[in-house]
Amino acid sequence: MHTFLDHAGFLAFAHRGGTEDWPENTMAAFQSAVDLGYRYVETDAYATRDGVLLAFHDDVLDRVTDRTGTVAALDYREVRQARIASRHPIPLIEDVLGAWPDLRVNIDPKHDGAVAPLIDVIRRTGALDRVCVGSFSGARLRRLRHAFGPSLCTSMGPREVACLRISSWGLPCGSFAGACAQIPPNYHGVALVDVRLVSAAGARGLQVHVWTIDDEAEMERLIALGVHGIMTDRPRLLKAVLERHGLWR
Repeated sequence: MHTFLDHAGFLAFAHRGGTEDWPENTMAAFQSAVDLGYRYVETDAYATRDGVLLAFHDDVLDRVTDRTGTVAALDYREVRQARIASRHPIPLIEDVLGAWPDLRVNIDPKHDGAVAPLIDVIRRTGALDRVCVGSFSGARLRRLRHAFGPSLCTSMGPREVACLRISSWGLPCGSFAGACAQIPPNYHGVALVDVRLVSAAGARGLQVHVWTIDDEAEMERLIALGVHGIMTDRPRLLKAVLERHGLWR
């Protein structure tokens, strides 16, 4: 098992640090999750034109900051002036990895230009054992797997998830890469996470982490199904639910 996944308990992820107390993908949000006792956070990686890797979700600054513009078309000297919710600077992935040396960080590179800077940051910070990379792009995952080999924890790409789903129905689908399936509960209105999928993953030594779950009843349903982790924007709520089940570590 990858060191990233080696945890004696349910894997509770604060999605983008959580949004209950602070704006998403800010150092304050990540600190709040750490203060709650979270060992896992999820964030996104977007690179500026000059290759500086941000912990940022969108391709543009417009939605969450007081500036406008496409991140990949701007140099960091411009982007660093932006403030999330008019207050918080956009953190770097390196900031997140450096501020909490024991924190495990799930990272989603949001575009092709983020891959090379992410490889560099992981190497430079020596963070290989405490990161897991997930992406909707199989090509990005292949580049990262090629760079680090089997030591890098990655989640399954879309085709690999489809293969896991097919195999859960008892149909042959061959082999597939990835140490875990990080998936939504439904896809295009069709249930994706069910007993069959969780069982199929378990039979292959794979964990199932479900995103992004902010409803208490849905948290309860997924826990009953036997999933291994949940990503949430409401870390206080998920912690309370897990404590009630004796699953919080």
